[in-house]
Amino acid sequence: MAGTAIDLQAEVAAALPRLIALRRDLHQHPELAFQERRTARVIAERLRAAGLEVREGVAATGVVALLEGGRPGPTVAVRADMDALPLEEEGDRPYRSRTPGVMHACGHDGHVAVAVTLAEIFARHRAALPGRVKFIFQPAEETAGGAERMIAEGVLEAPHVDRVLGLHLWNYVPVGQVAVKEGPIFASVDELRITVRGRGGHGAIPHDAIDPVVVAAHLVTALQALVSREISPHEPVVLTIGAIHGGTAFNIIPERCELLGTLRTFDPQVRRYLLERVEGLARGLTAAFRAEATVHTRASCPAVVNDRELTELVRRAAAAELGEAAVVDTRGTLGGDDMADYLALRPGCYFFVGARNEARGLDRSHHNPGFDFDEAALEVAARVLGRATLAALTEA
Repeated sequence: MAGTAIDLQAEVAAALPRLIALRRDLHQHPELAFQERRTARVIAERLRAAGLEVREGVAATGVVALLEGGRPGPTVAVRADMDALPLEEEGDRPYRSRTPGVMHACGHDGHVAVAVTLAEIFARHRAALPGRVKFIFQPAEETAGGAERMIAEGVLEAPHVDRVLGLHLWNYVPVGQVAVKEGPIFASVDELRITVRGRGGHGAIPHDAIDPVVVAAHLVTALQALVSREISPHEPVVLTIGAIHGGTAFNIIPERCELLGTLRTFDPQVRRYLLERVEGLARGLTAAFRAEATVHTRASCPAVVNDRELTELVRRAAAAELGEAAVVDTRGTLGGDDMADYLALRPGCYFFVGARNEARGLDRSHHNPGFDFDEAALEVAARVLGRATLAALTEA
């Protein structure tokens, strides 16, 4: 890598036992959004010991650490999310969660461990580095509130961040591969809450009531037609109703029924159109049944959109570390990630590091109580993210 003399393969190999140990420690002590106090303390202690300038308490539990290079240059941010999920972990692995009802089921423990390890490696070579690296350890990605608060509290300034990089360990890609994509790679996320109001009554006398449960059932089916009949089949869109709440007893027609759902898409125009149509369809269909509907939406985050030049930079970095055959294209995912908030303000790239190993049974989906990943992915992640960060510091 021009301008640097860091042998990342050797450095990461030497650091790997500590990297894995840190990941397992974090996995055993998962913390939910804005509760990541122990996680933040562990991060801050490690990075202060490495000589970085550390700021704690950003967005309540976030940590920001600044590494000053020995020569002039840009500021590159490396972002890692910290929070876990409200799930009871399955399996008997020795490092399973010790916190009932909470587990790292998405790989964020690995993201933190990789970023801490890179900060320690870079700190040993700071005199040779141009510019600065700002390590952002963000709370509350799973609730899509952490990035917004971190940005509001100035993480992209003082010093001004020029580029942002990040990765996601990904169980949909085999371990040993890195998947990259220019443009949108994660979808926008909107939460839907539709309340159908009818008129309660006796279950045996439905004609004297307006049954919101029946109306809600029709609405669930009708909403799917918005995607299948009003949006091009070439356009990736998901509209899911994930919860229906209504009623208290088998023989009572309730006054109301509530639907909770999510809308995911890459295209901002499609997003706006569907949000309008969800409300129009809900109001029109419920009116046809003599009921009423109110629709509330909450925008969790926009789509994650990768910059063209930074995507190519990551692609080159991955190929240099792993070989061309290990770098694959991806269609992205309709999952969401508030990395989007950073990339809406600064050019950057968010990429996937394969973590799936079917032969070892490490192939569960993210957010599954049996989720785990092949820890060989940690070495790949550190090498590729490290090389991409060095390139972002040295390439114009």
